[in-house]
Formats: sequence, structure tokens, C-alpha cells
Amino acid sequence: MGRNDLYITAPSIFRCPISLDVMKSPVSLCTGVTYDRASIQRWLDSGNNTCPATMQVLQSKDFVPNRNLQRLIQIWSDSVARRQLEADSAANSAVPSQDQINLLVKQLDNNNFFSSLTKIVCFARESEENREFLVRIDGFLNAVFDFMRNVGSDIKLIEQVVEILNLMSSKILEKKPLLESSSLSTILLVIQRGSLDSQIQSIGLLKSIAVDGESKLKIAEEDGVLQELVKSLSRENDPSLNEASLSCLIEITMHKRVKIKVIQSGTIPELKKHISEPNTSVSIIEKSLKLLETLLSCREGRVEIWHDSVLLQAIVQKVLKVSNKATEQAVTILWCVCCLFRDEKAQGAVGNTNSNVMTKLLLLMQSNCSAAVRKMSVDLLKIFRVNSKSCLSSYDTKTTHIMPF
Repeated sequence: MGRNDLYITAPSIFRCPISLDVMKSPVSLCTGVTYDRASIQRWLDSGNNTCPATMQVLQSKDFVPNRNLQRLIQIWSDSVARRQLEADSAANSAVPSQDQINLLVKQLDNNNFFSSLTKIVCFARESEENREFLVRIDGFLNAVFDFMRNVGSDIKLIEQVVEILNLMSSKILEKKPLLESSSLSTILLVIQRGSLDSQIQSIGLLKSIAVDGESKLKIAEEDGVLQELVKSLSRENDPSLNEASLSCLIEITMHKRVKIKVIQSGTIPELKKHISEPNTSVSIIEKSLKLLETLLSCREGRVEIWHDSVLLQAIVQKVLKVSNKATEQAVTILWCVCCLFRDEKAQGAVGNTNSNVMTKLLLLMQSNCSAAVRKMSVDLLKIFRVNSKSCLSSYDTKTTHIMPF
């Protein structure tokens, strides 16, 4: 495919009516017309009080960020970049041979770093055998690590490095170079500014190097990492990005002070959205519940969870509705807040839910659940029986054989 074949005209809705360029930060005026922030700000700063497109006099000069349009522009931009990268890879012919790779590795210290690394990434994508071959080349990983320590601002080049490291993460025995602050800052830069695929790869790389308590804590305490991971949980983002961020947060949220920082970053409201809203994937619901369960082990997490009746009722809704794994996680959370820590407000919120928690628990006890979940269900039923004298009155004699007391 020739380079001219890749020429793509940007949709007119993505272009600013003033500059005619693709908008970087779309904002809408009170007239409903959207402009790039920099262009409309210059227009207003010049003393104009009208909408440039409609010439209507503005009742207010305030503008509102158009998040939906910004997300569409980002998706389109990533798609164009991806096609360009595929075309460049195709132009660089087929997968290099092992002899060619040896030569390319020797060239990594000169000005052809990007070109050489692009071909090496192509080689690594091809097979597990190729990745093992790369690991065995003297000096290859050291050259990549050195780049991570002394990175510039070329985001496309950084994305290539992150991809090769992500592909080879299971082969890298020495993780310490990637845990240095300079390397973590480079990975964070891709999460902040990279394409969607690169963001997912960067988050996956963080998870892969979180191999022990010390590394988990180091990643979590790197300035900006937790904030970006929590920001990636937003339902406005791609589900694959949501899932990658959840997996990474579950992996690194072990230490108490990390849990507190995760909670303070606004994680629980984002998890609540994933659990409460329809059409959320099974995997994301399971991971959201798992992270909630983790955050329950510190007081700050318990307080925020058990005082949110809407969240508690959403958790009840997931019992017997999503998967066996989600059911077990939901019951564990309910047991923790209602039985282990015995919060009366939480007990009331769960017991009064419209989803009839007692019916769910009785049905669950008849299913092929684990012994631990069955025991937690019994404990919960005892709590709700004490709190509501009439809660079992609707069960006839046909169901009494499954009652635990």
C-alpha cells in the first residue's frame, strides 16, 4: 500500500469552524456550536461577543468541554495512526531473519533507533521462539533499559519500546530496571499520551513487573500512576482499557497506604458505575467486585462502601445474575459489611433491598457453591432474620427444608 493510499480526510464535524483543523480540545458555546478551545478563546479575547458560525450575540461567553466529540476524535486519530504504522511495517517488508535482527540490535545506539526497533517489534510479535531469541542477544535488553532511563519526548518511539517490553515481559528475569523512577515515568507518559493500544500495553507492563510486595508498592507510589489508572476506569473509556486498569489496580493494591490512596482517588464511585449500569461485561463486573473486596480491608473503604445503600443494593443484584465468581465475590462483600464488621446501616440497606436478598441467599445455598460461600450465606440469613421478624413469613413449607436454622 502506498503512502498516498493512506490519505484520510477528517470528518467535517471533527474540524474547528474557525481554524478548519481537527480539534484538540473541543468546547461548545451556549449556541450549541463546537470549536477548538484555543481558536474560540482567541476570538473572544479579541473582543468579539458573537458566535463565529451563526453570528448570534452570546448570552454567555462560557463554554463546556464536548467530551463525547473529544473521545470520537481520539478514536479516529488512533485508527489513522494504527493504519499508518501498519503501512510502515508493510513497507519494511517481511519479518526480519535472525541474522538481520542481530544486525538491527547493533544499530540501536545510533540515529536509526526507531527504524530498527520497529522491525524488532515486528520480529517479536511473530512468535514465542522469536522473543526467546531476542532475550538471548547480548546487550539487547540493556539497550532498551538505557532508552527507558534517558527517554526524550518522541511518544511514537516510546510506544515501540513499551510494546517490545510488554511482549517480552514474561522473559525478562531482571525487573529492577523497569522499576526505576525514570522507567516508571516513561510508562506513565504512554498511559497519559499514547494511543489506546499503547495505553493498554503500558498498563499490562506495569502489572507484569509487579512481582512482589516491594515492586507493587513502588509502582503504586510513583507520582501520577494511581491517578491515571483510576482515570482509566471511567466508563467513557474503552472497555479493554477499563479491564486492563482494573487488573493492574487489583495487582498493586496490597499495602494499606496504597488502598487509602486508591480510595481517595475516587475509585469506589467508578466501580459503582461499572457494577450498577447495564451492559457491563462479566469480566469487568468480576474485577470491580474483586477490587471492592480488596478495599474493604481498610477502614476508609468500609466506611465509603457500607454507607452507600445504592452500591450495596447493586452488589446484591449481582448475586446469581452474572457468574459464579461474581456471586462469590458479592456474597463475600456483603458478609464483610454485615457480619464481619456488623455495620447496622449496611445491614438495613442490604436487608431492605428490592431484589429480595433472602431469596437469593436461600437459592444460592441449594446451588453448587463452595463451603465458604454457603457458610457466609447462613451468617447473612441469621442477621436478616434477627433484623426483620417478618422477612421469612412468605416462605411456605415446601421451602423449609433449605432453611439453615
